[in-house]
Parts: sequence; structure tokens; C-alpha cells
Amino acid sequence: MSVLEKVKNCFINAKKDEEKGKKHKGLLVAEPNHEQALDYIKKAKENLEWCEKYKKEGADYKLPEEWFYTIYYCALAILSEFGIESRNQKCTALFLRCVKDANLITLDDDFIDRITVHSEIEKKTDVDEREEARYGSKVKDSEIVEKYDVMMERCKTCIAQTEELVFSKREFKIPKEAME
Repeated sequence: MSVLEKVKNCFINAKKDEEKGKKHKGLLVAEPNHEQALDYIKKAKENLEWCEKYKKEGADYKLPEEWFYTIYYCALAILSEFGIESRNQKCTALFLRCVKDANLITLDDDFIDRITVHSEIEKKTDVDEREEARYGSKVKDSEIVEKYDVMMERCKTCIAQTEELVFSKREFKIPKEAME
């Protein structure tokens, strides 16, 4: 199934859930919300401040979760500019991939890949690392500490790319083909 078809399903399934009176687990069209986008950027930046505190205090296990959510909040900021409400990490990443592939936004592939959920066991992602750190028994983890500088820079790059889009004053349109 193509990315576009998967995004269509995210919209279709969310709409069906809402019609049944359920909280959706997909994507819904809303109004573009610049203020919300700014709030998500603020939240992403605050996450990085927490990373510094967790590292200083030796709470290594908290870092992958904060890195993941820093990038995820950036993604939600971009969706806010499009007027998309998301309640699903997989659909969020798929929507970003869709609009990037349609040349509606410019993002590093790595940005999208870091929040992409994969079902294949052999593909270890930031989502998996976040879950291992969160639910695993380790408090200290040298592998996480070794990644600290690289991941902090990666998060800062994602924030910068997000700010560039959000502050561009462009009008973001949902691709028609994603809604058909």
C-alpha cells in the first residue's frame, strides 16, 4: 500500500470512529492553528531543557523518550499549520511523508524516520528505543549517554526545520488526493 493510500485510511478511519462516537485514532481535518503550532515548538524546546536536567542527574532512561517527543511535538506543530488533528504516531509520520513527497514541505528524511513506527522486528527505531528505555529496568545506560550530543543536535535541527516552516507565513494545504 502506498503512503498516500495509508494517509487516506488514516482520515477515513478517524472519521468513522468519530461518527460512531469514539475517540479517533487517526487524522482529522481541523482549522489551521498557528498558535497551537507555536505551543508545540515551545514544548519541544522545553523537552530539550529536561534532557539537560536528566543527563545531569543521571536519569539516562528518560532521554530517549524526551528526544522522541521533542521531534514528535515538532511534527504536531507542522500538522497544526495544515489544520490536521492527529491521535496516532504512525499517521502523523505518514502525513509528513506524504506532504514531503508532494513537495509541500521540506524536511530531512531523518526527521520523519525518527517518529515512524515500524512493525518489522529487525527495524529498530527511536520509537523502539523510547519504549525500551521507558519500560526496561535500566536507569543508567552508556549507549544512551554516548548518543547524547548527536541526539541533542538532531532535535535542535528538527526544531529549526519546524520553525522555518511555521514562521514562513506560507499557507499549507492538505493534498486533495489524500482526502479523496
